Amino acid sequence: MSDGAMETYVVRQKKEWGEILTGFECRNRYVITDPEGRELYYAAEVGGSTVGRLFLKSQRAWTIHILDAQQQQVLQVRRPFRFYFHEAEIRDGSGALLGTIKRRWSWLRRLYTVYDEGGREAEQLFGPILHPWTFEIRRDGETFGKVSKKWSGLGKEMFTKADNFAVSLPSSLETGSKSRLLGAVFLIDFVHFERSNN
Repeated sequence: MSDGAMETYVVRQKKEWGEILTGFECRNRYVITDPEGRELYYAAEVGGSTVGRLFLKSQRAWTIHILDAQQQQVLQVRRPFRFYFHEAEIRDGSGALLGTIKRRWSWLRRLYTVYDEGGREAEQLFGPILHPWTFEIRRDGETFGKVSKKWSGLGKEMFTKADNFAVSLPSSLETGSKSRLLGAVFLIDFVHFERSNN
């Protein structure tokens, strides 16, 4: 599956000072960089209601648009309202379906299945019990990448409550899979880490 070369995307959530000071949940915004900090993409939650953000918090329905440096939309991530069996659709910039991510039932582990545009299982996301900040990316039982929440420093963790993630994938991975797995970061953030921010 992998030629050994890996590429990493860093997804940093951005918080507004008004949100930090009041604790009122605003639309989420992110910047996606390479490991050296060069900005590659921007992501922003669009639409949604103030009531949904206030009362449903991390369980609200949302849509995130991902834009390139020229402000052209390259991906959409859409999540319907769900209490437990969370899922999200990943679409390209023109709205064509690239795949879906669905949470699977498990008492202890955090498990997701990633489906391609034809509804076929493509990858799995596996959250080990003893590593709550990490999701292994697997295909056919083999781990080939990971999504991990990164510590952003005491000051940022205490005061901004912004989440940072790193996504490590083989450079040779097909574009559709890279897009779906990058989209999975936003679902993971809302389901597993946004709740503690509210």
